[in-house]
Amino acid sequence: MAKGTHDFEADPRNDEILINVNGALVPRAEASVSVFDSGFMLGDGVWEGLRLHKDKIAFLDAHLDRLYEGAKAIAMDVGLTRDDLCARIDETIEANAMRGQEGVHMRLMVTRGIRSTPYQDPRVVVSPATIVIIPEYKTPLPSTIETGIRLFTVHVRRGDPAVQDQKLNSHSKLNCITACIQATQAGADEALMLDPHGFVATCNSTHFFIVRKGEVWTSSGDYCLGGITRSNVIQLCREAGIPVFEKNFSLTDVYGADEAFVTGTFAGVVPVTDIDGRAMTPARGPMVERLQRLYRDLMDRDVA
Repeated sequence: MAKGTHDFEADPRNDEILINVNGALVPRAEASVSVFDSGFMLGDGVWEGLRLHKDKIAFLDAHLDRLYEGAKAIAMDVGLTRDDLCARIDETIEANAMRGQEGVHMRLMVTRGIRSTPYQDPRVVVSPATIVIIPEYKTPLPSTIETGIRLFTVHVRRGDPAVQDQKLNSHSKLNCITACIQATQAGADEALMLDPHGFVATCNSTHFFIVRKGEVWTSSGDYCLGGITRSNVIQLCREAGIPVFEKNFSLTDVYGADEAFVTGTFAGVVPVTDIDGRAMTPARGPMVERLQRLYRDLMDRDVA
């Protein structure tokens, strides 16, 4: 069965967590938003995935930068200052006694708020933004980190910014969802997506890299989200003297690569062992193992 980078062992503690809904801490089974909420109705909002590491949110400033920039881009008022939003995140962590725990992943979601009627125009919004924080105990499966995932190149493309800007980490994810469906129905774990010109862009929920002759390649970034883990890995390569390139490349380059991997907040650096039936490394290769170690060190430095 396909597992993907976001698979994890079910943790019974998650049944008892409190979810922060507009500042109110609510049992998981009772947490809800209105059917008139902009996120439910239209996918109108932005979100971030956060990782608690050694009692602090790793790379928090970068995540908040992306959240507030995305909100500004869609003319949405978050309604809280950065400090107030950080305080709300801290309250959620404290209320769930998650200090001193590892394996905590949080989903921070902000939608435009309640609409008076089902309609696209933001002028029908009648409430402040809806802010929901869902904390969970979620740890990537060891097999994902060590033996990797399989990718399948789908027909669903990443659109250009005039259609829907991929830099927006929005609630509108149907493009990625349809790609994910095609990949999983093909027996893979995640979708590899091309840009409008046929070059490799990204995956449906992670960013994609290949290794060729000691060099690390990733897409130009023109048709994918400004990934925080992606940018951190590029930075790590430069600091370690590993040649790294953001460039256009094709599936032919991918099939001939020595290693491949994906990156994301949840699982960090994950090897790719099969792409469209072409075998890559049987497990993580030497470059992936090195980058996993460098990334763990970077997380430690960030929260220190």
